[in-house]
Amino acid sequence: MTISNTSLRSSYRFAYLATSIAAAFALSACQPKSEDTEATLTEEVAPEAEAPLADTATDAHAGHDMSATPDMSDMLKEYTKSMTDMHAEMMVGMGYNDPDTAFAKSMLGHHRGAVDMAKIELKYGTDAAMRELAQQVIDSQQPEIDTMKKWLATHPDAAKPKPETAEMQQAFAAGMDAMHGEMMAGIADPVPDMAFARGMLAHHIGAVDMAKVQLKYGKDKEMRELAQQIIDAQQPEIKIMQEWMAMSGKNDGLIEDELLEDEQELKEEQQAEQHGKNHADKAG
Repeated sequence: MTISNTSLRSSYRFAYLATSIAAAFALSACQPKSEDTEATLTEEVAPEAEAPLADTATDAHAGHDMSATPDMSDMLKEYTKSMTDMHAEMMVGMGYNDPDTAFAKSMLGHHRGAVDMAKIELKYGTDAAMRELAQQVIDSQQPEIDTMKKWLATHPDAAKPKPETAEMQQAFAAGMDAMHGEMMAGIADPVPDMAFARGMLAHHIGAVDMAKVQLKYGKDKEMRELAQQIIDAQQPEIKIMQEWMAMSGKNDGLIEDELLEDEQELKEEQQAEQHGKNHADKAG
């Protein structure tokens, strides 16, 4: 498998950033994974993608002693472990050769992270609106997880990179990099409902960015439809969280401005794509 030097540098920079922040927040990333998680990853990860991931994780976590930080809350421990697991699976997917399989594997890990976060909110949160949103995330994303698992079972990764692979990997890496800082800051909020809202807001914006990458580079009809479905489902939830945070006295205007710009971008891309289809139909 060939990955461009630029993409690799971005990926490793993200891995380093993730583990550095993990140490600062005393992440539980070095705790053993559950048997279920290990079994799932073993079944779905292509053999050629496992070795680089293992090497990166081993080097980045060497020497970490999580027992030296006893003041870390149980909620933050659970959130940071879920982030670590999510990041690991997304990194595997980002290294795939085919844009469609890369999207499916990366978004599978991303969705599992969302479900984990929602379960943590249901465990610690008390706000009715955020608890309702958490359940909504579970109900909507679990079926999509099942869809991606079934699709991946019948669509192995390509043996060699596609012409658009390097650009796709760079786009995924940039999106993951941008998402991570906001998520880590969010889940560190001491108020459970606010931690969920801030963390999930960044998580959803990251999902929309990933879906846009799929619409740009992916060719599989089912995965393109899933990408659009994710955008359509998560943008309204983004607004719900932004409004809730504004009412609670904590809203990030920069994130909101960025989202509005992204929405305008997407509309322009969709209009251009439709224009191209109409032109092709007339020519035919």
